[in-house]
Amino acid sequence: MTDHDATASETEADEPHADAALSAGRRIKVLTILVVLVASALGFLAWSQTWSTLQLSGSESVAATITVPGSVAAPALSALSLAGIALAGALAIAGPVVRLVLGVLELVLGASVLWSSIAAATDPVAAGASSVTTTTGVAGSSSVRSLITGHDATLWPAAAIVAGALMVIAGLLVLVTVRRWPASGRKYQAVVFEDASGARSTDPGDFFDDGSTAPEPKATRRERSDAAVDDWDDLTRGDDPTR
Repeated sequence: MTDHDATASETEADEPHADAALSAGRRIKVLTILVVLVASALGFLAWSQTWSTLQLSGSESVAATITVPGSVAAPALSALSLAGIALAGALAIAGPVVRLVLGVLELVLGASVLWSSIAAATDPVAAGASSVTTTTGVAGSSSVRSLITGHDATLWPAAAIVAGALMVIAGLLVLVTVRRWPASGRKYQAVVFEDASGARSTDPGDFFDDGSTAPEPKATRRERSDAAVDDWDDLTRGDDPTR
């Protein structure tokens, strides 16, 4: 067996491994982006639901119960979730360096969602204080707490916590597997045109004269212009006959 045959055999043996690595990287990329989308959508859904119900002390002038939506308990959750959805779209076309930045950003978004959700879940009275103030007109932390006799929490704060945890996991997954992702498609790159002489440009109009359909590089047009000036000088011996 010659060296060429040995090299060809090694190349053919490496092709299945390369294809398998490319396929695995593509699956990891799709899975990571899917986790980011699902976590962000879950966080936004939780933000739009009721998080708790507060029972007030008996009074004929105020309602007996007040419902606290996620938009009141964790108002930042909507912006954080929408940012996560936008980040998923950016991940689909980003290069390796930008993916690292996006991975760190996803970690920050997930940590922020966790912090906001846990704070509201552990203290529903404080999370719903603004709703109590709007309904009763009573302000101040101690005054509001004195009106609350009990509260019932829903599952949506826990769902928001899960969303934040998934966002953190997705950010870590991006940072760990960033080098295994396949490159972005060429449709996101600038198109470069090249003529027969080897001249390259992103504008196809650079290879055509105005009003003409025949291609001609700019360098050729400059050479013809210089030649015309030389011919004129030879004919007039450097004098302008129009003067």
